[in-house]
Amino acid sequence: MDYLAGLNPEQKAAVLQIKGPVMIIAGAGSGKTRVITYRVAHLIRSRVDSFNILVLTFTNKAAREMRERINHICGPEAKNIWMGTFHSVFAKLLRVEADKIGYPSNFTIYDTDDSKSVLRAILKEMNLDDKLYAVNFVLNRISAAKNNLISWQAYQKDEQIQSEDHANRRDLLGKVYETYAQRCYRAGAMDFDDLLFKTNELLRDHPDVTNKYQHKFKYIMVDEYQDTNRSQYMIVKRLAAVNENICVVGDDAQSIYAFRGANIQNILNFEKDYPDLKVFKLEQNYRSTQNIVNVANSIISNNKEQLKKNVFSEKEAGDRIKIMRAFSDNEEGKMVADTIMQDRSTNGMKWHDFAILYRTNAQSRSMEEALRKLNIPYKIYGGLSFYQRKEIKDLIAYFRLTFNPNDEEALKRVINYPKRGIGDTTVDRIIVAADKNNITPFEVVLQPNYYIEKAPASLSAFAAMIQSFQVLAKNQSAYEAALYIAQHSGLLKDLYVDKSIEGVNRYENIQELLNGIKEFSEREDIEEKGLDVFMQDIALLTNDDKDKNKDADTVSLMTIHSSKGLEFPQVFVVGLEENLFPSQMSLNSRSDLEEERRLFYVAVTRAERKLSISYATSRFKFGTLINCEPSRFLDEIDAKYLELDFSAKPQQSSSFFDDERNAWSRKDTNTKTDAYKPKPATTPPPVKTTSILAKAHVVSNDFKISDTSNLQVGMQVEHERFGFGKVINLEGNKPDVKATIFFKEIGQKQLLLKFAKLSIINGIE
Repeated sequence: MDYLAGLNPEQKAAVLQIKGPVMIIAGAGSGKTRVITYRVAHLIRSRVDSFNILVLTFTNKAAREMRERINHICGPEAKNIWMGTFHSVFAKLLRVEADKIGYPSNFTIYDTDDSKSVLRAILKEMNLDDKLYAVNFVLNRISAAKNNLISWQAYQKDEQIQSEDHANRRDLLGKVYETYAQRCYRAGAMDFDDLLFKTNELLRDHPDVTNKYQHKFKYIMVDEYQDTNRSQYMIVKRLAAVNENICVVGDDAQSIYAFRGANIQNILNFEKDYPDLKVFKLEQNYRSTQNIVNVANSIISNNKEQLKKNVFSEKEAGDRIKIMRAFSDNEEGKMVADTIMQDRSTNGMKWHDFAILYRTNAQSRSMEEALRKLNIPYKIYGGLSFYQRKEIKDLIAYFRLTFNPNDEEALKRVINYPKRGIGDTTVDRIIVAADKNNITPFEVVLQPNYYIEKAPASLSAFAAMIQSFQVLAKNQSAYEAALYIAQHSGLLKDLYVDKSIEGVNRYENIQELLNGIKEFSEREDIEEKGLDVFMQDIALLTNDDKDKNKDADTVSLMTIHSSKGLEFPQVFVVGLEENLFPSQMSLNSRSDLEEERRLFYVAVTRAERKLSISYATSRFKFGTLINCEPSRFLDEIDAKYLELDFSAKPQQSSSFFDDERNAWSRKDTNTKTDAYKPKPATTPPPVKTTSILAKAHVVSNDFKISDTSNLQVGMQVEHERFGFGKVINLEGNKPDVKATIFFKEIGQKQLLLKFAKLSIINGIE
């Protein structure tokens, strides 16, 4: 029991409570991972069979770290735990049970690029407008449906959804969803959302399978429960229904993923599902100084919808939080870069001790320019990963085709790479023949002369090559099979002969991939070492696993969403301006605004020792310099924790700048200043939902239908349903003038003015 000695009383109580439903509310930096780890170790020490423990996380990195710690305490038993991300664990389960829902056990897992490729082909075949049916929009729509457990059949029958699509002139979205689902099924492929959607389908339609895993997983733990969506919630609820030994860990104050389906109500209402719930609150922050913790508390206290807790720190008070004002976004970048250079020199810090966090990716430009001018090394976190590079995806496509010849996307990617005389016309004929005969494209390739007139001989040679790879892969290690495929596909030779800088880099990247496969082949902690197992591992990588240079000594630049789970000695949170942070899109409802505030809370709590927050009084937006006002969130911070740095002077005079500067010139920072006071706020009305997939626009309190007889291109308007927009075209004669308006929330629409009911909110920009 020595592993319990280092826990504080609340952590220890949570670890020892192993029976029944448990919720652990873990504040930022409160030792959450340690508690989960020791709780699993304690289960094993309490003679719970490790095969009966299920631990679900949101990153492979978290699962790896926990398993290593458990192994240190419990030894080899740690290998038997079903532990990993939702997607990796249930992909493993589906490999065993896939035949029950009509899939092969060697199904391919499509990444986002694969899914987009399938959708592009479908949209082209259906001759749909690529503006109305933009690939990203369609994919997000299908993803949202799956995360809410809406099948394509249910999508087409749902009156609200169909009405919504019709209003947006996207009546064929349901048909696109149907075709996409059927195309994936034919290819023996699942996308990431399918891994959970199909698991729900399996558990719903096969009681014998549900019963099997309910009795197998007698103890269930879920990390980051505040980030779960409906699909994940239903899987966990079903599996825990028999034993109810379920423990969820999370922090509602860090729920920031509603845009990708996360539902904060899962954690807020957990007690309704389990009335006998025992709740433990981890409130001591071991990461940050007292001042940083106090600032975070003052921010999040403004949210109405939350689980109350009192986070505290016993570390030193530390520096006050610096508020920096810049005249422009470029000047903001310069201030941040200068501070990094000075603090690194003064305090003997490393470059990787610093992080710059922003609300949107576009904000990185001014930061990058300033860092480059001072020769400060930096890395954009979440950029192009190693496994997204073209040459890597090409070789992996050969691997995929080897294990699943029905994989249409892999086939199209490599059938003529390296070039073997199979042009786009031939590929199109293959796809048409497959559709016509209701078979897979590879089946056409196996008998090209039967299905295609004047088929090139290289098709048969290609099919024979893939079949030889299949035979070899069954009997060789992952590395031997991978090297053989790289060589005999011609890919390795094609890259080797290209002596350009890019060609050499691509060849080296392939060698790096092969080195990684060799390392995998020699691992002692896994039993199955085939290339197919390696393929599943990389298909399920999360962003934290894909970064090959994460230990480099560079300043980290990233969006706040990407920073969750990370920590840095010194953090800069930039761009604290109204309509940027909080974003303009979040000002329509209290729930959206509260999520923005939680995002700010996450940003602040990434800092260990020093925190700086900056904003600019002007910023370029769509090529136009606009005046900015400080974020309302800044006014929510108690001024006694702040240090004001207004050394940057505006280069022009204006009443706004003067008023702001005068307000902040007060010497007594122990009194709360009104410098950041936003415009008077009113409580927004409840949000009305048009369907489970989308929210309706919440109209402004001063909304009033305007006379549109003199409406002009460039004017800003508001519509009761479609929200805020800009007039981009007018056509026709009175009284039948039609206005084309680009609405920020739903895109472009054409309205007949005499029926449109618009409120003109200002003149031409």
